[in-house]
Amino acid sequence: MATVHLRIGDLVWGKLGRYPPWPGKIVSPPKDLKKPRGKKCHFVKFFGTEDHAWIKVEQLKPYHAHKEEMIKINKGKRFQQAVDAVEDFLKKAKGKDQNSDSKGESKGKKTPNKPLKILEEEDEDLSALRDPSEKPVKDDPHFHHFLLSQSEKPASSMEPISKRLKIIEEDTGSTSIQAADSTAINGSITPTDKRIGFLGLGLMGSGIVSNLLKMGHVVTVWNRTAEKCDLFIQEGARLGRTPAEVASMCDITFSCVSDPKAARDLVMGPSGVLQGIRPGKCYVEMSTVDPETITELSQVITSRGGRFLEAPVAGSQQLSNDGMLVILAAGDRTVYEDCSSCFQAMGKTSFFLGEAGNAARMMLILNMVQGSFMATIAEGLTLAQATGQSQQTFLDILCQGQMASTFVDQKCQNILQGNFKPDYYLKHIQKDLRLAISMGDMANHPTPMAAAANEVYKRAKALDQSDNDISAVYRAYIH
Repeated sequence: MATVHLRIGDLVWGKLGRYPPWPGKIVSPPKDLKKPRGKKCHFVKFFGTEDHAWIKVEQLKPYHAHKEEMIKINKGKRFQQAVDAVEDFLKKAKGKDQNSDSKGESKGKKTPNKPLKILEEEDEDLSALRDPSEKPVKDDPHFHHFLLSQSEKPASSMEPISKRLKIIEEDTGSTSIQAADSTAINGSITPTDKRIGFLGLGLMGSGIVSNLLKMGHVVTVWNRTAEKCDLFIQEGARLGRTPAEVASMCDITFSCVSDPKAARDLVMGPSGVLQGIRPGKCYVEMSTVDPETITELSQVITSRGGRFLEAPVAGSQQLSNDGMLVILAAGDRTVYEDCSSCFQAMGKTSFFLGEAGNAARMMLILNMVQGSFMATIAEGLTLAQATGQSQQTFLDILCQGQMASTFVDQKCQNILQGNFKPDYYLKHIQKDLRLAISMGDMANHPTPMAAAANEVYKRAKALDQSDNDISAVYRAYIH
């Protein structure tokens, strides 16, 4: 097969890490951005996003020659929008060429055909490549942009942008240039050929399903509030009418709901999962519940010949959207292995902890620590204010010491701004504290810090903060 020579201006399909091939254009890199050593690659600007990347030549294919092939293997609304953007641009470019030819002929000159140009590095306005009805999505899991928004862009320098970048070596051999908080670091994912079901599209479940679909999994969804399924149906998911139907249709069914009662009802209630379980069917409980609930669910699923795995996740809505959750799994090891591509799509790492119940125990301990820590931070902020100290200065000092973390900075900034939009519901962390305290009682182990924090969260719930973020525990100290 003859080698295809590509050059600046060519339209291509570029394979970036674990993502499917995406339409882009080879452009000149910024002057202060060096080419990776020892790599034969081109700098590509992608359509429909605000991403650039160094892509190895073997990960690039000419756009026109492979268009039909790529459209057949790739699905999804954003992918189609990117392809439409290329076609719209080609039409506009063709019109410009015709106008140019006409002008040349009127002067008795011929205008040579030039490579199509999309956007050079000095032209950062991507509005022509995007659907005008769609706003840029800052945390789009397909790609994470590194360009500043139009309102933030410097007039003449790329330096502020360069300082925000880091270089990530992809398992596929491509080097991705992404925002410093980007999550596309898990390498290439080959989706399982097993049919996946997902029950529960709340803060965590929505991000998980989105990433499963984007990584090419076949997913059937169900949610108690059916309207939440609509967006995922548009992205290519299938709709299940009941939990039983989803479990019956799918090889592996995941669930992610709010508490032990919801988890039990989903399995053993009317039209529940148990009615759809057959020998060999897999059920994966991702909800944060107590070990006793996990034991009960495991027993009823396996009694029907099903296979059971618990896999609660550590993280927040943002981490769920970014595919950066930490998965704690326990139960049937073969189910854990069958879920490999799913866990890669939804998380940055996973742990297998042995027999069913261990993951629930570990997750409750983790959330107990997080909830107690958040209550202590809120207590410190309010004490600073009560003693005439600047809360912002307290935060600045805190973030320069050993306790510095993204969690502390984000939650404290949200408190100072009065922004309690939920990233993890306060009512859920209080539920986890309660379950952790109960677990401590059963083990005859003291949990005085968690007990004190639990009382503060109960106070916050009494102040109607249940559906706000866990950082709203702050309000329990000021009322």
